[in-house]
Amino acid sequence: MDERPPPTLCPGPRWAAPRRELLRFGLAGAAGLGLTDLLRLRADAAPAPSRDTAVILVWCHGGPSHLETYDPKPDAPAEYRGPFGAIETSVPGLRFSELMPLQAKIAHRCALIRSVHHRGPCHDSGLQTLLSGHEQLVNKFSRPDHPDAFCILSKVRERPGQKLPVHVGMPPLEYSGPAYLGPGYAPFVVSGDPNAPNFQVADIRLPDGAARGRLDRRLRLLGSIDAVRRDLEEEPDIRARGQHYESAVDLVTGTQARDAFDLSREADGLRDRYGRTRWGQTLLMARRLVEAGVSAVTVSLFGVEQGIIGNWDDHAVNADCFKAMQQRAPIFDRAVAALVQDLADRGLDKKVLVIVTGEFGRTPKISYADGRPGRDHWPQAMSILLAGGGLRMGQAIGATDARGEAPAERPLSPNDFLATLYHHLGVDPRIELRDRSGRPFPILDRSAPIAELV
Repeated sequence: MDERPPPTLCPGPRWAAPRRELLRFGLAGAAGLGLTDLLRLRADAAPAPSRDTAVILVWCHGGPSHLETYDPKPDAPAEYRGPFGAIETSVPGLRFSELMPLQAKIAHRCALIRSVHHRGPCHDSGLQTLLSGHEQLVNKFSRPDHPDAFCILSKVRERPGQKLPVHVGMPPLEYSGPAYLGPGYAPFVVSGDPNAPNFQVADIRLPDGAARGRLDRRLRLLGSIDAVRRDLEEEPDIRARGQHYESAVDLVTGTQARDAFDLSREADGLRDRYGRTRWGQTLLMARRLVEAGVSAVTVSLFGVEQGIIGNWDDHAVNADCFKAMQQRAPIFDRAVAALVQDLADRGLDKKVLVIVTGEFGRTPKISYADGRPGRDHWPQAMSILLAGGGLRMGQAIGATDARGEAPAERPLSPNDFLATLYHHLGVDPRIELRDRSGRPFPILDRSAPIAELV
């Protein structure tokens, strides 16, 4: 079998400064009244679920090979299996790639889905299909048709008086976003390398006392304007907007956000367990954020240290895919294993669901360019690793065929995966959202969580 997706032009996953860093709580936004537009967009937030749950998405930007991670095929023909073997895990009968020895040791804390498949052929369409539950088959790099699950969570859980953002993107996922919900539900942006000695999170502090004074004067003026408007018209969104102003000012002028992002509060030994790398320290920060009360943290693994191939888009034209995996695997394996174990050690594994995935798998049959091996896009089969969330761990769900080309047991869709995520978060996927024209869209058009997990 070699049924590939329709040919499509793929420029590869991009990495650039986020196009819209709109969640700007610092002086420039608040003192210049630029915060008004953002908070107006949030004034109609829906009631939050009562469950105290959170999610960390570990996103392998570009699409990781399932054969070199969680679904090795050591008995397949040479043109499929690749150079790496398979190793036993802490779950009897479950094997990972030999590149994942640390995750193999904590596999009993994980559940592996090996049979997810979809039809999104490129990075944007694959991500948008997987994370929205609405199939996307054409390239829409900057304008997704539907919001991703984490921006939806921002809408559902946004509440006045919150001291921390609902959703933090470190950095935000490319090709994704709030779509018709509007930019007010985009994630709070964290860029840069948390492992760098001079790392700072922008927009969670005021630079000096004079700046605080200017902010206070402008907010008093803004409050006076809103008071006049309340006298002229009874609008519920005006009252809600005032509460959002207070939340934003609390975030800028308080200490809770700064403390949550401060890795110096962690013991050196724990930081070493995650690895003193960008990926490792970003996942440690993600744990700090969900522990402090952030509902969703999306971590995009793209680019690591200088000289390391951090792009998971392993076409032969990009690099030797097997050398690239050998470079990035130890950093990735260490960071993910540390995160899963750390959450369990702190008793957070019921509250927090960890998801490790990319937009699709890679072609089981190895391709070549200029003598280099590679694997191309393959949405027909992919693996998703889950940990925690109060779900049933220590199992593999579904299976692919002997070459890893297609689901052979328990085929599952992005909707099955997302319904399980929403079940954990306490979100009713039957809730209807409305696009800019007023048309209703359910969060998911069909919704049943994966029975083996719940």
